[in-house]
Amino acid sequence: MTQAPRPPDDHAADAANEGERPLVRTEYKFSHVTTQRYLPLPGKAPGWPFAEIGHWKVDVDATLDDWIAELGDWRREHLIRIGYDDAHYRRPELQWAQRNFVHAQMMAEDRYFYDPVAGRYTVDRYLDDLERRYGGIDSVLIWHVYPNIGVDDRNQFDLAADLPGGLDGLRGAIADFHRRGVRVFLPTMPWDQGTRDSGRKDWESVAQLVQAVGADGVNGDTYNGVPRAFFDACDALGHPVVLQPESTISAEEALIWNVQSWGKKAPNEAIPPVAKFKWLEPRHMINYENRWGRERNHDLQYIFFNGIGYNAWENVWGLWNQLGERDAETLRRIAAIERRFPAHFVSADWRPYARTLQAGVFASRFPQAGSTLWTLVNRNEYEIAGEQIAVDHVDGARYFDAWNGVALQPRLDGGRAVFEFVLEGRGFGAVLALAPGAEIDGLDAFLARMNQLSATPLHRYSNQWRALPQRLVPIEPVAPAAAAPPGMVEIPAGEFDFVVGGIEIEGQTWEGVDVQYPWEDSARRNHRKRMRLPRFFIDRTPVTNAEYQRFVIDSGYVPRDAHNYLRDWVDGAPLPGWERKPVTWVALEDARAYAQWAGKRLPREWEWQYAAQGHDGRRYPWGEDWRDDAVPAPNRNRRLRAPDDVDAHPAGASPFGVLDLVGNVWQWSDEYLDEHTRAAILRGGSAYQPQTSHWYFPQAYRLDQHGKYLLMASSKDRSGCIGFRCVVDAA
Repeated sequence: MTQAPRPPDDHAADAANEGERPLVRTEYKFSHVTTQRYLPLPGKAPGWPFAEIGHWKVDVDATLDDWIAELGDWRREHLIRIGYDDAHYRRPELQWAQRNFVHAQMMAEDRYFYDPVAGRYTVDRYLDDLERRYGGIDSVLIWHVYPNIGVDDRNQFDLAADLPGGLDGLRGAIADFHRRGVRVFLPTMPWDQGTRDSGRKDWESVAQLVQAVGADGVNGDTYNGVPRAFFDACDALGHPVVLQPESTISAEEALIWNVQSWGKKAPNEAIPPVAKFKWLEPRHMINYENRWGRERNHDLQYIFFNGIGYNAWENVWGLWNQLGERDAETLRRIAAIERRFPAHFVSADWRPYARTLQAGVFASRFPQAGSTLWTLVNRNEYEIAGEQIAVDHVDGARYFDAWNGVALQPRLDGGRAVFEFVLEGRGFGAVLALAPGAEIDGLDAFLARMNQLSATPLHRYSNQWRALPQRLVPIEPVAPAAAAPPGMVEIPAGEFDFVVGGIEIEGQTWEGVDVQYPWEDSARRNHRKRMRLPRFFIDRTPVTNAEYQRFVIDSGYVPRDAHNYLRDWVDGAPLPGWERKPVTWVALEDARAYAQWAGKRLPREWEWQYAAQGHDGRRYPWGEDWRDDAVPAPNRNRRLRAPDDVDAHPAGASPFGVLDLVGNVWQWSDEYLDEHTRAAILRGGSAYQPQTSHWYFPQAYRLDQHGKYLLMASSKDRSGCIGFRCVVDAA
């Protein structure tokens, strides 16, 4: 006989972390104690490996009431154990988090957010796109740090100040979000301890930043609960914020001041799991995220069953992982219901696993004064028609199908109302009950909208995933030269194997990672092509400060946005002794302007690699094995030092005699773009190697590796570790 599972004991609750599998019970014990994010499933048949076989033997109804009662006992005891105080959930200035149902992490480099040609933020364009595709968002996390951080010594707070227009520009963008009713989070990273030391505690810097720009919340990247110091620092400045840890709360006391969190990796079992922290505090908003998911039906059933929110994260470090049409339309309908009945979804009397009448159909009950809402999910792959749920009935009560926007006429069975309707395979439903005499403002308009949306069943929407096509930005041709111009080296015509891979930290081998070369049909991490290149000329060394100064004097060039431009110069000139060092703090646009003035152009990436590698596919310009004397010494400090002179390491010469290709400063080459992201290919790596974290922009010293650097605007793109060299076509 199936025994009623007991709630987790102290060891299970303390040792587990919100992970991949539910807690399940065998002979009154919880095996698989690997998670703290989800509560144990009801009705587990002892001895059966639930995820693989035997789930059809699960009888949820057999022990459900006992399970819920014991779970309630566990909640009361657990809140005492953590000394729970709900004061933050009662603070009016933080209660917007309880209605924060659709959240989005957005890359600052997203082309829908900022237009580099017009030089302005385009918040309305960004939001209009989300409104059109899935009904819009309630909050946004503006992500301006990773994956570019670590390309030089700018820390996470420096990068905020380097956004277009600085903090004033960011404040204006946040005001645009607020005008559309969207709250704004900014991130903080505890692992950023290898770049410039700001001289302040992280929470002090965060508090000053969010106050300066008017942000509403702080996302703690990699935090298992954002420390209370962040809230207290913001509150002390009169600017209280919602804290939102990226990872699951591990020290459960943090539930007291983290009124919101992310959820991840809900186990996709036949029975939907219950979110633990939602159960402990129904007002705690969870935004579930599955950044790499291509099919999100389970995610959406999980949030609807638990009455929580979603993180509609699509631009994942420059890879566009768009919600499929079906998932987007599902999210639109879920969000419409959650936004219409927000008080129901934070009800202290929420009951998961409300009884249903069909196998594989699960419901949650969300009562509120005068009305009750049930959310239903069909875990079966097939449509379920017929009677779905029976609820307690009183004369004069009215009922509505909130998913399809129609009134319901139940079959009355004693003191119960029995409802019949259709649930699509892997589909959704919602029932609204109004007590006698109860009214809800705007209900008719809401039902009419849901009726219009549900006219097209979800299964008619496609969920096919496609990587966004990228294109290589053209380079304007320049006048060819008959012989090598001064300072340039002839590279003879020849064939070579162009073999290179991107060193992006994340993305595995997904389609869409890295870039799409003109001969490929999609972006991918690894590339190979046998190429024949015509003769051309390339600068023997990167462009120096002295050479760039001649350009500035001769052309009078001034960039439209001069923030960070030639940042290490003083009074319009390089520092004494820096004349032969590579020029840095120049954006891709600045490098192109120099090349045009010089009658040259920037190299195609394969030209750069051929000039560095020759015909034999060597790993480094000088050969197969690393040589310390061929490159500058590595810099593992928190601040940049001056680059070496461009001709300081003759042992690093390529087979054609090209110098300073690796390990001094990165070098600009090609630009790629898709509908949402611009990125430049960087070659050669730099001497700067920030320590303390593997999340910093990785080096690519090998000639079969390149870096992908996300582009936003010159003010942020310029770096103290990126320079360039030029090429000229041969006549």
